[in-house]
Amino acid sequence: MHLENVDVRRGGKPILTAVDWTVNPGENWVILGPNGAGKTTLVKLLTGRVFPSYTPGRESTAHILGYRLGRVDLSELRTVVGMSSAGEEQFLPHDEKVFDLLLSTLYGKTVRGREEYEDEDQSRASDLLHIFGIGQLAERRFATLSEGERQRVQIARALMADPQILILDEPTAGLDMGARELLMIALEEIARDRRAPALILVTHHVEEIPRGFTHAAVMNAGSIVSAGPIEDILVDDVISSGFGLPLVVGSDHGRWWARAE
Repeated sequence: MHLENVDVRRGGKPILTAVDWTVNPGENWVILGPNGAGKTTLVKLLTGRVFPSYTPGRESTAHILGYRLGRVDLSELRTVVGMSSAGEEQFLPHDEKVFDLLLSTLYGKTVRGREEYEDEDQSRASDLLHIFGIGQLAERRFATLSEGERQRVQIARALMADPQILILDEPTAGLDMGARELLMIALEEIARDRRAPALILVTHHVEEIPRGFTHAAVMNAGSIVSAGPIEDILVDDVISSGFGLPLVVGSDHGRWWARAE
């Protein structure tokens, strides 16, 4: 994935400005930044929900897995870029069974109809539910799940179609500590799997970065201001500058933390 000099405007107002970012094979990225930094718009750009804006006199490039943003069939893009976001929950039928929610995504649907699924598809759905520790919920209705269980179902569903990139937009938002840690354990297992898609995690908090993430980018005022290997970015001066507050950053057994200096 490669973005170079990418702008996004709405009503003439700049939302993203001159964004430069490259994701190479084998890299898992976390995107950090304060509210209003442009993280949500970047996610929408990567998933084809918004498109790059033309800026006279400036050459720009926006490619994802060989697809050029703005000239790609969105149905094709969404077969290779998976997405899990708390905001997506509203589009899922709450009376559908969890197992059927996973299977139906293979047909780009949210409700299982009369489609026929191979044994391999059903085994994959079952395996994903067990990876996320929710195999026992397969026959439960989505509406009966806790917030943490719903989050894990949504990520499992996003993985079901075997995307090449999986974007996780604040996956731990609204979760209590126990639910957050269960989700982190599952994400760490995926991050370690060489067959898994590239992961892009969007969050406000360094404490919510699972082990296995290799790179980080900090956004502010609609631009990526710092990007690189995670140990080079999650340092005091870079994070303090990005969030506009003196912060101390460190790690303990592979998990990151930050606090005011």
